[in-house]
Order: sequence, then structure tokens, then C-alpha cells
Amino acid sequence: MPIHIRETRSEDLKQLTALMHDYVVGFYNNPWPGDQAIELLINNLLEQQIGTQFVAEEDGKLIGFATLFFTYSTMKAERVTIMNDLFVTEAFREGETEANLFACCQQYTHEHGCAYMSWITAVTNERAQQLFDRLGAKRGDWVNYSI
Repeated sequence: MPIHIRETRSEDLKQLTALMHDYVVGFYNNPWPGDQAIELLINNLLEQQIGTQFVAEEDGKLIGFATLFFTYSTMKAERVTIMNDLFVTEAFREGETEANLFACCQQYTHEHGCAYMSWITAVTNERAQQLFDRLGAKRGDWVNYSI
């Protein structure tokens, strides 16, 4: 069955929450913020005020997601998107699902008149870096910090 990439819908809440648990806890080994917090985030994204989310679906089952958050670039004085997440379940990582989710985010950014899309990935996530390099992404010159 073909994999369909689409915008998240309210009926995806439970499946997407479980998928995000796999991402946060299973893939990145971070503590789970809780179903209620994640569901609030998903609902805020559904309103498309802070960002938007896309899912990859096969035969009614969600197998991946990507999240875009909105911000602005002072340098460009335009809105930009930040791809905060791109995740596909293990069984689908060797196919084109990740590339199709990425392309969907890129298309959304372009169609909504944003200046550009940016993202970061873990230094140890070499597989993702290879994907982004293959898709023509350019590595930035900025050093990333958090506090």
C-alpha cells in the first residue's frame, strides 16, 4: 500500500501521541513530558498559529511525522520555518518516507512565502545528515547553543 503524506488532523491525536513517544523516549532517550503536554502541543499545531505538522500514513497507520514551527528572520524581515522534528518508524527508514516528509515541509515553506526552512540534527545522527546532504541541504555556519 502506498504511503501518504498529509497534514495532521484532529483524529490523529492518539496515534500521533504514541508516535511522538517513540521519537522522544525511544529514539532520543529523553524523558516523556506526558500525554497531556504532547496532546496540547499537537492541538496547538492543528491551529497552525505556532506551526504545523505532517504525518506519513500507510493503510490508516501513522508511521512518521514532521513538525514545522514558525518564527521570523531579522536578517530577512520575513517569516521562516524551523523543522523541529522529522521522524519515521524503524521499519520505514530505508525508503523514501523521510525524503517525502522533508519535501512536504519544504513545499509548505515555499507555498506560504517563507524566506527559508532551517533545522538542526544531532551530531551523532549521521544517517539523517546523509539524507539531508543527499536532498541538497546546505550545512550552516552557525554554532548552536541552549541554556
